Amino acid sequence: MDSIGIGLLGYGTVGSGVGKLLKKNAEDITLATGKQVTLKRVLEKDPGFTHPDLEPGLVTTRIEDILEDPEIQVVVELIGGTGAALDFQLRALRAGKNVVTANKQLLAQHGAELFAAAEESGVHLRFEASAVGAVPVIKVLRESLVAAEVKTVFGIVNGTTNYMLSEMAETGAGYDDVLAEAQRLGYAEADPTEDVGGKDAAAKMAILSSIAFHSRTGLDDVPYEGITKVSSTDIAHGVRLGLTAKLLGVAKLIDGRMNVRVYPAFLPKSHPLAGVAGAYNAVFLTSDAFDEIMLFGPGAGSVPTASAVIGDVISVVNTVKGSFVQNCLCYKDVPFFPDDDMVSRFYLRLRVNDQPGVLAKVSALFGDHGVSIHSMVQEGGGQEAELVLLLHPVREAQFFAALDQISALPDVHGDPAVIRVEGEERRQHD
Repeated sequence: MDSIGIGLLGYGTVGSGVGKLLKKNAEDITLATGKQVTLKRVLEKDPGFTHPDLEPGLVTTRIEDILEDPEIQVVVELIGGTGAALDFQLRALRAGKNVVTANKQLLAQHGAELFAAAEESGVHLRFEASAVGAVPVIKVLRESLVAAEVKTVFGIVNGTTNYMLSEMAETGAGYDDVLAEAQRLGYAEADPTEDVGGKDAAAKMAILSSIAFHSRTGLDDVPYEGITKVSSTDIAHGVRLGLTAKLLGVAKLIDGRMNVRVYPAFLPKSHPLAGVAGAYNAVFLTSDAFDEIMLFGPGAGSVPTASAVIGDVISVVNTVKGSFVQNCLCYKDVPFFPDDDMVSRFYLRLRVNDQPGVLAKVSALFGDHGVSIHSMVQEGGGQEAELVLLLHPVREAQFFAALDQISALPDVHGDPAVIRVEGEERRQHD
């Protein structure tokens, strides 16, 4: 029986999970591929690195020991970052090795270079684990829906922020307290900046939109906002309005152009994504061909991510050389739709002086810019009140121009709270 050797770069949380699954499920992998898939080498920086699951002699500190081994046909990169990981992946691809990676930031920033190297060498670059963990959305987009003309990809692609927003809604706790709890439970890193700031989700959306729309999207093409400004007050207002707060990655195809962003948004409680709680992820796809599809599951963790990596390894082994699925399928050059021209609904909370005429001033400025108020609630009393408004769909440039003037009014205090509202068109469709 033919043997396929694996060179594993990094034996941390996910790497050790891959090693365990390769050993534990060896029989199933052999049945699925008709080949013996074995771990041949592990790259680690520390020459004294040991692990109870690793046999003696497997660990090396030299990437050359992997690249020059003819028995190693698949290199699995799990060291992360965009420095050494880029160098190692490029060298592996140019050496004729297939590469499997979970490195979303590397793909979002250097995907074009990596896929060009893979195509030139006629090898595979697989990356299912780079976005949404064990949820097989990349495989579905690349293969099952390749001819379906997907129009929208949006969803919850970061488990840390989804856990935090879920907890804030359920307990009423503030952002800082929920972040501390997420770190204690291991859902958030010691430095959570990429997660809570939206960069992690932006990298994933760059990858997903590239595949869905067959056109290259890089990290620099994806404006992103995180959840650092989302307060428990706004989440509570949303609950009363029948809305659930989520950090969404949103990619839309509009009149032959695409818009890809990450931002916090409210969803109607009836929307399928609204019920995705905790550290889970879910991606919602729409198309004229199939209407709606939602993919749901754990978005992170050793075993789910390792499972996605193993799935890619099996796919590499089973895919005929030269098949279309070994490249990125980015054969179009779709232009970007400007953010200012996007039409969105907004939730807005203002702190204002509680006196006659203030609401009239706010309404007048909105009217001057063609912004229509759907509903308004005023709370508080004494010297200060809160205005909570839901707006009708409006071109974003008009809304923000009006908001700049409203924020400058002497009767308005502090920064306005602004959260987009998504998913309303689905409720109308239903």
